[in-house]
Amino acid sequence: MKTTSPKTWFITGVSSGFGREIAREALRRGDIVAGTLRHAEQLAAFEAEAPGRAIALQMDVTKDAQVRAALDTVVGQTGRIDVVVNNAGYGLLAALEETTDDKLERNLATNLIAPLRIMRTVIPIMRRQQSGHIVNISAIAGFANELGFSVYGAAKAGLEAAADAVTGEVAPFGIKVTTVVPGPVRTDFIGRSLDPVERLPEYTKTVGQFEAFLNKINGRQPGDPTKAAAAIYTATVAVNPPRRLTLGAYAYDKMEKKIAELQSELAAWKDLGLPTDFPA
Repeated sequence: MKTTSPKTWFITGVSSGFGREIAREALRRGDIVAGTLRHAEQLAAFEAEAPGRAIALQMDVTKDAQVRAALDTVVGQTGRIDVVVNNAGYGLLAALEETTDDKLERNLATNLIAPLRIMRTVIPIMRRQQSGHIVNISAIAGFANELGFSVYGAAKAGLEAAADAVTGEVAPFGIKVTTVVPGPVRTDFIGRSLDPVERLPEYTKTVGQFEAFLNKINGRQPGDPTKAAAAIYTATVAVNPPRRLTLGAYAYDKMEKKIAELQSELAAWKDLGLPTDFPA
């Protein structure tokens, strides 16, 4: 049985999928979870998950004023924020040429700028506490990308690069940062959270093939969101949590192949690239 004081979690996007499973895992462990949702009609259902410990907040992650107000509400009610999970986001399946300015800007605003803004806003709270853990939900596409995820993968790669720097920036304050890198997880990401575009015929054999793969595995993704949520929780209570937590065989395989590819190319072009410094 849990004997320590309950932690306070702030999780974005808890209406379904990954966010909901992480919230349920934390609630099951006896913690307090402030979860954000976009629509007012979703609030009561989340609070019913654990009356008194599930705090529902209506918030759009792309609105700075709403983010600040939500975090202030949580601190006002619980006195602290121990774990922040930047989970809210959605995919964009499109070749770069097919991507309109509106879709480009909206995807980056949700998947990259919003998590950076939330981190920036919560760090002073955790710094005053001299403790805290920031968890960013990335994707294997942020490290080993797929055709059609040029924008989505760029957002996740940017988030990972930012987390690398932030990890060192906040370490003196007792704040930890973990980037979660899952492969395909059995949520509604493909069916509900994947923004489509009008496909140009020139991309049917490239992006179209990846789209067909996603449609084929929809509902049969190998990743178990409940097990993934439990793994994430375990990482947050570790004395030395990982900077990256890779989830599932698909992601591990993609990451290992990408690392080998990078090492091979680095060695192959070393004789050309290395001698470009000024003489010592």
